[in-house]
Amino acid sequence: MITIYQNNPTRVLTGEARLSYVNLTVPRAMPQGGDAKYSATLLIPKTDSATQNNILASIEAAAQDAQGKIWNGVRPPVLPVPLRDGDGVRENGTPFGPECKGCWVMTAGTKSKPQVVHQSDINTELAPQDIYSGMYARVTLNFFGYLNNGKKGIGCGLGNVMKTRDGEPLAGGASAAADFAGVGNAVTAPGYPAAPAGAAPINPLTGWPYSQTGAPSWQG
Repeated sequence: MITIYQNNPTRVLTGEARLSYVNLTVPRAMPQGGDAKYSATLLIPKTDSATQNNILASIEAAAQDAQGKIWNGVRPPVLPVPLRDGDGVRENGTPFGPECKGCWVMTAGTKSKPQVVHQSDINTELAPQDIYSGMYARVTLNFFGYLNNGKKGIGCGLGNVMKTRDGEPLAGGASAAADFAGVGNAVTAPGYPAAPAGAAPINPLTGWPYSQTGAPSWQG
C-alpha cells in the first residue's frame, strides 16, 4: 500500500531508521566541493516494506515531474536513484559497512538547518550532544529530479528529524558510560601503590604526593 504524505507525492515520512554520517547541527561541505549542507545517511531495514514502497513511489513521481519540466521530455533509460542496497557495494565498488547489512541505504541533504526533535516532545529541539550517528529516528524526505552537467537523476532532500531512541554510536564514537563501565571510583596509577585514606594525591611523574618533595613516608 502506498501512502502519500501530506498530499505531496514526492514527500515521504519514513518508518524508524538508523542514522549514520550525521551532520544535522553543523553543515558540511563535500570533499569534491560545493555548498555546505546538513545531511544524514538513513539505514532503512529491508523488513520495512511500507517505507520502501513509499520511497519508490515518490521517486517515480519525482521522475515524472522532472521529465516534463527539466528533462525536455526524455527520461534516462537507467535512472540514477539515491536508494542503495546495503548488502551490495557503494558506487566506488567498496562494500558497505556491517551496520548497513539488511538495510536500504540512502543519503539526504539540505542547505536549510533541519529541526531535530524527540518523539516525546516534538515542540522542543534536541541539544547537539543528543544528536549523533547511530541514533534511531523517523525522517521527512522530498525527492526531486535534477539535471547537472548533462547528468539526469533523482536526488533526496532532507526535511526534519524525529529521534525515536538512542543507539550504539557509529563512526568510532563511544560514551563515557560505555568506556568506564565497571571501573569504579578508585583508580591507582600503574606502577605505584595506592595511597592510604587521608593521604595527598600522587603525582604520577614522581610517584610522590603533590604536597611533598621527598619520598612519601607511607611508601615505606
